[in-house]
Amino acid sequence: MKKHGIVVIGAGHNGLVAACYLAEAGHHVMVLEKRNIVGGSCVTEETFPGFKISSAAYVNSLFLNKIVDDLRLRDYGYEVLLRNPSSFTPLPDGRYLMLGPNKEFNLEEIAKFSKYDARKYAKYEKVLSEIASFIDTTLTMEPPGLPPQNLSDLTQYLKLAGKLLGLSQKSKITLAKLISYDARLFLDEWFESDALKATLLTDSIIGATNFSGYVLLHHVMGEAGGVRGVWGYQRGGMGNITQALKKAAEDRGVKIYTNHEVKQIKVENGAVRKVDFANGGIVFPDIVVSNTDPKLTFLKLLGPDNCPKSFLRKIANLDFSSASMKVNLALSGVPKFFCIDEEDVGPQHRGTIHIAPGVSYITKAAREGKRGIPSTEPILELTIPSAVDNTLAPAGKHIMNIFVQFAPYHLREGSWDEIKQKYFEKNIMDALKKYIVNIENIIEGVQILSPLDLEREFSLTEGNIFHGAMTLGQLFSMRPVRGYANYRTPVKGLYLCGAGAHPGGGVMGAAGYNAARAVLEDVQKEKP
Repeated sequence: MKKHGIVVIGAGHNGLVAACYLAEAGHHVMVLEKRNIVGGSCVTEETFPGFKISSAAYVNSLFLNKIVDDLRLRDYGYEVLLRNPSSFTPLPDGRYLMLGPNKEFNLEEIAKFSKYDARKYAKYEKVLSEIASFIDTTLTMEPPGLPPQNLSDLTQYLKLAGKLLGLSQKSKITLAKLISYDARLFLDEWFESDALKATLLTDSIIGATNFSGYVLLHHVMGEAGGVRGVWGYQRGGMGNITQALKKAAEDRGVKIYTNHEVKQIKVENGAVRKVDFANGGIVFPDIVVSNTDPKLTFLKLLGPDNCPKSFLRKIANLDFSSASMKVNLALSGVPKFFCIDEEDVGPQHRGTIHIAPGVSYITKAAREGKRGIPSTEPILELTIPSAVDNTLAPAGKHIMNIFVQFAPYHLREGSWDEIKQKYFEKNIMDALKKYIVNIENIIEGVQILSPLDLEREFSLTEGNIFHGAMTLGQLFSMRPVRGYANYRTPVKGLYLCGAGAHPGGGVMGAAGYNAARAVLEDVQKEKP
């Protein structure tokens, strides 16, 4: 087999995963990253002296165990720290709901609000776990053509149908509802407690603008410590995932260059010819694997004359609507909640803290976001990873990551550069002060990343953390567009390996793994 020169554009986790597998197969691999650090959105940065901040991505569960094992990432520092409890929802009336991996604990907590829901919750988890196991089987598939184009496509669909038939009747019906229902209606069929429904509903809107049943399912698919649906912290911050991948890649001979922004992918006779850098450099690879999103890859890096116009229209019309904002805080002490009178680190600090006290609160926030208005009472997901990982902050001090919704990229009035500071000081701080007694007194540093900042800093078009909405029309055989879901593109030698390809967003690594397999499959078919 000929050894190819391969350029991977973007040193995010998917790009590094692809690079590792391609180099393992003996190819000459170069990774180009525009920032001064590898990792893309999965990074740890010392934004404030002594504080290690997971700047964008902030929790880990979805990253494939197969990749961890194949690349021996634990040898390079990969370590997931479990959270118990995993969820804490404080309420305005002084009550709270905690959820975690202990089933008896969950039943007791939910029974505080509804004994009916407590009885239903175990069945809910069981059904979703069965569905998640089915979805798991699709994550490392190369999506077949839609409609099937050949015998291979037909065989893939038959295999999927067989696995689907293996689900229980309840799980089949539930899967259909998850894919097609508004997540609010779905949860209404299961539960009556507003606190429980609001806590679960937040999982349906992370990175989304609609109440997606699939995104809700997306958040119970992963495993931390071998337990389905449990999310963990990465020791040392999320950047330790990509630092482990960097070391694994370099040990396999991959050359990684930071501060090397790609300006253009040049094509001759329908095939990749060269890659131009923004600083004037040039390389001439045999193959280019792009970890940037589809719009950035095809509409900016590639240019308009190298793909069919019908294909480019589909790419241009992809839904990238986004309403996510990230705020990172350095804290001088432990946040103290009104509903729990404790001064020290406790269970309330270890998991995801939901500032979303009811379904109507969430619905109102979403409605404003759709109108181009940052939610006046935003939904906040808080994490304090330093409560579990003492390597992240100086002794006695802490980090708080805040994922904010809804913060629409397209504003009805003004610009994010003009309003983000005021929005933090007024809306986000007002929401925090309703639940945390001492929040104003313990903030030492503030980093605000608006959707526009996410686009500029991390090359996320429209600030979309998933490289495109995870809607039914943009999943599996239609991601990024129908006919090109197999990581290949209309340009010979150009492949997609980012979250804009199947199976989509989240720190998973599956798209990079699948894309590398597609490249290796094509290389093996070449004539000697």
